[in-house]
Amino acid sequence: MGKLTFAMNVSLDGYVAAPGGDLGWSVPSDELFQFWSDRVGATGLALYGRKLWEGMSSHWPTADQQPGATAAHIEYALRWRNMPKVVFSSTLSAVDWNARLVTGDAVAEIARLKADDGASMDIGGATLAAAAMRAGLVDEYLMVTIPVLVGGGTPFFTALDNWVNLSLVETRTFPDGVLLTRYQTRH
Repeated sequence: MGKLTFAMNVSLDGYVAAPGGDLGWSVPSDELFQFWSDRVGATGLALYGRKLWEGMSSHWPTADQQPGATAAHIEYALRWRNMPKVVFSSTLSAVDWNARLVTGDAVAEIARLKADDGASMDIGGATLAAAAMRAGLVDEYLMVTIPVLVGGGTPFFTALDNWVNLSLVETRTFPDGVLLTRYQTRH
């Protein structure tokens, strides 16, 4: 059985994006950027919703070829292109960069992938993750909390029908007061 982790940056007031999709508040330090790069390098399969896919695929496929690209950005771009990805969308007609498109029932496909693969999977994108949360498919929550209040936007967590009990398994601090917390679900 594969482990599914919902991992994203989050504002202190609980949002993954400010109103209008603004992510300007979540620019990572070098150390945090390296953490995310290492995570991409170790992820067996990444599950993306359409909005996150569009943001990532508009930048990372060629980020290593841009003037002034740092060694860290080059490494991340290579890792991102090599990482297997599944994109869930009812509006896209094709994806590339080592990805396959799923247009049908996201929850059924995520459940199948968890039962099938055994590889670690990261899920990104609040709407897709919310569907997986409501279905009880998320095994771990990894939040990198940025000390900023954005006042609204796209929430990290969705409304749930039942409580989900969690166990804290890791904390880590990064520069500028950024805090990583990782929780596993208790069944």
